[in-house]
Amino acid sequence: MLRHIILNSIIIIFIFLTESASGQVAQQEKTRILFRGAVIDGESGERLSGTQIYINGSLNSVCRSDGTFSFFAVRCDSIHFTRLGYKSYSYIVPDTLRTNEVLTGVFLSADTIGIGEVLIVPRLPSLSAMVPESSEKRYLLDNARNNISTAAYQGRTGQNKLGDPSMNYELLRQKQKVDAYERGGIPSDRIAGISPFMLIPAAYLLIHGLPEKPEAPDPHITGREIEELNRLYKESLKKARN
Repeated sequence: MLRHIILNSIIIIFIFLTESASGQVAQQEKTRILFRGAVIDGESGERLSGTQIYINGSLNSVCRSDGTFSFFAVRCDSIHFTRLGYKSYSYIVPDTLRTNEVLTGVFLSADTIGIGEVLIVPRLPSLSAMVPESSEKRYLLDNARNNISTAAYQGRTGQNKLGDPSMNYELLRQKQKVDAYERGGIPSDRIAGISPFMLIPAAYLLIHGLPEKPEAPDPHITGREIEELNRLYKESLKKARN
């Protein structure tokens, strides 16, 4: 077992390599990586339950009541940890990671931005009382202007539809020809094309169904592992300050 430590301010990762993994690098590049660990408060060391874990923008899982988690990811995936009252953290799985299981400690810091005060406004007795009423003369003038604009627009655009008998006759003749051709069949505007190349994968999905997404096993984080994560986190903070 080889242990490798990645320190990045608030995330600590143990990488465990199995004996057979060293000789199967090409196969590992296509396999999933099991992330198991815990989300911990960076100040108090308390485990944080209810932390949401997003992978590539989609919600993947939520931390358990004891703050532990386990999920699968692949290289170059973007993992995002978020919890109310704490600063979110994002981690991209490096493509150089050559293992199939990692132990992860995510240390979140509290968000110092407070929630603003709640503003309470009394309900207005009548909304119409707040809207000034327009005068009757103003209303009649606007109505007349709108009628004139509508009539002018219809006069400019309605000539081909109503005032051109030859065009109306041609449109009617074309419609009768299409109706006679499609009589007894499916109208052309209701026909949908299907590619024959879609039939094979569609039949496979109907027979076998969609592939099931594998569920990650239980985290099984021991107290000793949590203590080791806390110790490494404190050491990384000391090195950052010095």
